[in-house]
Amino acid sequence: MLEVGFGMGDALVAMAESHPERNYLGVDVYPPGIGSALLKIDALGLGNVRLVRADAMDLLITLGNGSLQGVMVFFPDPWPKKRHHKRRLVQAPFVDLVCEKLDAGGSFELATDWRPYAEEMLTLIDGHDCFVNLAGEGEFAPRPAQRPETKFQRRGERLGHAIFDLIFERRGASAPERRP
Repeated sequence: MLEVGFGMGDALVAMAESHPERNYLGVDVYPPGIGSALLKIDALGLGNVRLVRADAMDLLITLGNGSLQGVMVFFPDPWPKKRHHKRRLVQAPFVDLVCEKLDAGGSFELATDWRPYAEEMLTLIDGHDCFVNLAGEGEFAPRPAQRPETKFQRRGERLGHAIFDLIFERRGASAPERRP
């Protein structure tokens, strides 16, 4: 299970603690967050979680096709200004990579409190042949019980923002390995 952009590690550590039978990988570029997560992992003695300091796209490229059972992106930076939209993580190249790296039946879970970004993600992933929306096409999902509440969720709720969860499942067979 891969969490992209785990922040301070609260959700990643909570999931790893709740599901010791699963292996978790967190990728982020924020050194203080990585340090915070490492301290929490050590304090709890968790052996089922690893962290990587890297760009998520770079990491995904290195992983084998079909090697992930789940990819989670909780409250990615919405880059709200139109001129910054190109910096958003959830765009077609990212979704294509997630498709390749997820095993058949694997989950792709996202959450945001930024409505325009939520609608953009929903349209993009609903329109991708690789994924089926478990809430129904064009629909947001209720917050899954297994997704821990995050700092950014609490902040969004304090600001009066609605929270949008998206849960997709990878269809069919895993993607074949790319050849150089």
